[in-house]
Amino acid sequence: MALKVLRRVLLLRTRLHSSVLVSWPRLLTAQPTGGGVCLWTFSGRRSLQQGSLQTRRSTSEAKMGVCTAIREPPFAARPRRDSLLDGVVCLSMLQQPSLGEERAFHQRLSACASSRQVLRLLRSLSPPLSDSMAAAVLHRLADLEQDGMGGLQDPEVLSDPALRAVCQQLEQESRRLSNAALVSVLLGCTRLYLDPWSRLMVRLVSESQERLDGVGLGVGELCVLARALLALEGPDCAMLVQVVEQLQRGDPSLWSLTELTGVYGALGAGVARGGRYQNLLNTMHTHALPAAARLEPAAVSDILGALVALDQSQALPLVIALCKQAVRHVPVFTDAQLVAVLSALMHFGHSDHFLVQALERHVPKTAFTASPEMVTKVAQYFSRRAVWSPAVFDAVAESFVYRADEYSTDQAARQLAALGTLGYVPPNAGQLFRKVEVVLHARFSQFQPWTLLELLHACTLLQRFPLNFVSRVFSPYFLQQLQEQGRGSDRVVLAQLTQLYMTVKLECPSYNGPRLLPKYRVKSFLMAGQSLETQVDPQLYNSVKSGLVDLLGARSYFASKVLTPYCYTLDVEIKLDEEGYVLPANHVDDVYKRIAVCVDGPKRFAVNERRLLGREAMKQRHLMLLGYEVVQIPHYEFEELKGRTETVEYLHKKIFPLSYRLSW
Repeated sequence: MALKVLRRVLLLRTRLHSSVLVSWPRLLTAQPTGGGVCLWTFSGRRSLQQGSLQTRRSTSEAKMGVCTAIREPPFAARPRRDSLLDGVVCLSMLQQPSLGEERAFHQRLSACASSRQVLRLLRSLSPPLSDSMAAAVLHRLADLEQDGMGGLQDPEVLSDPALRAVCQQLEQESRRLSNAALVSVLLGCTRLYLDPWSRLMVRLVSESQERLDGVGLGVGELCVLARALLALEGPDCAMLVQVVEQLQRGDPSLWSLTELTGVYGALGAGVARGGRYQNLLNTMHTHALPAAARLEPAAVSDILGALVALDQSQALPLVIALCKQAVRHVPVFTDAQLVAVLSALMHFGHSDHFLVQALERHVPKTAFTASPEMVTKVAQYFSRRAVWSPAVFDAVAESFVYRADEYSTDQAARQLAALGTLGYVPPNAGQLFRKVEVVLHARFSQFQPWTLLELLHACTLLQRFPLNFVSRVFSPYFLQQLQEQGRGSDRVVLAQLTQLYMTVKLECPSYNGPRLLPKYRVKSFLMAGQSLETQVDPQLYNSVKSGLVDLLGARSYFASKVLTPYCYTLDVEIKLDEEGYVLPANHVDDVYKRIAVCVDGPKRFAVNERRLLGREAMKQRHLMLLGYEVVQIPHYEFEELKGRTETVEYLHKKIFPLSYRLSW
């Protein structure tokens, strides 16, 4: 009997020593009794349920160092072997590596391109591993393994003995970790999706709570802890509220730039979603504005990203100041940082002439090596701000030809849409559209229906007509897909379908494919919000209208804002009989010619060139094919006129160039 008891004791000790208290690779799949928890599936993905983790200690438990919520390791215990830590440098709080050794380690760690290289580095260490080095290992593994969908690409890396040993010692040494290392390790564990009920996680959270109660955490450490708690329990976590309360008691004017950036990042990560802590944000905006000129590239990117996440539209002065600072950092931004900056500027509708120039110098040099998303985002930014830039768009088009396989279907569609928005046809258009056709053939089934529609619509804006694929868009199967995915009633989608069908019928008479059913057609391309036509500029229109009254003699001789049967809206319509006389606007019979006067304000052109945008050029092209005589009144010509006489003469020459009359 005594022998059996002794064996059980030895077995228990073996389990406690050999198990790293995290979810190797068998992960928690069931809730514990007494409340919901974060569920961690076999793929590493999680489902967050509010109020999941209760880690506060009672007074007696705190004295004993025992947590109230401890889950035994979910993987099978195995006998301890001395070889488990062979070749692995253990975590040591007593013998710290030198600054040079630690700096060299971080350089080697950042150079690792895979998790296997990180683990190989971990095994090869000869100096002891400090707590900050251990935290850096966790974060580097998360950077390399996160799949972007709430899981790890290869959860098996968590089973590596070297990492198991480090995590085991982190759990044992949790009380001796520095504040910065403690919260960093906790955040690293959440980024690796470790079991929140494992002994390691519970010890880390419990220790963080104890130090938080003792008000021993600095601003930067509070920010890191906030991110970790947000990942564990969401914005309603009681401990997270305590963290923010401590931040609110601080004075942002006394924070360093790093601390200010960290608070922005924590609030933008989800802590302040839903309008929470707006007073704190307003105070931070006030102190961040004069400091913007001293921010490093990462800080500019992080703060702009937080402003977007929190939708701080009232902080536009800060956005402008950050944009000015971003101009200086364009050559040194990482691809991800530049994407965040451009996304923020598009969100807030801001552009900067000097930023455009900096991008025009930078993008042609990096278009073939930059990340696909960065190249795509630059193209989107220029199209959204209506900037005509051959330097940028030529580089984007050339990059697409040689790197098309690297771009996702969504990125390919967004790049073509950017070209179509500006109506810019690059010099290598032949190669570009051949490559587009190759991509469509090879990956047609991978395109989301509305993404495919956007790409094809962009092609028609550039006067390219991929008829083989257009016929598939009008098929009942494709239209049914739009309906099933909730886009079948989207007016923008229906307008694109209608214009695509009209384009094919007008510009490709040989098309004999499926017709677009009437229920999928719109009656007008002009609508609120995103539209396939640009509203007429009111001030310019009123000036032109006054000139037309003087020219024609009465308001009744022309109509305004006429909706045609072809979905386009005419700014001004003038009707003529067979002899060239102007008919009253309400006249229906004996109309021989219709003149469509396009009053083109600044919004119909690129901001830096006198070139019509793609949709306006298509409209005028279609109106001519439909039999209208199109007369363009561009704002840059009309605004140079002085006085009534010049206006009448100008309109006369524009609308009736072949007629001569002494008076009107």
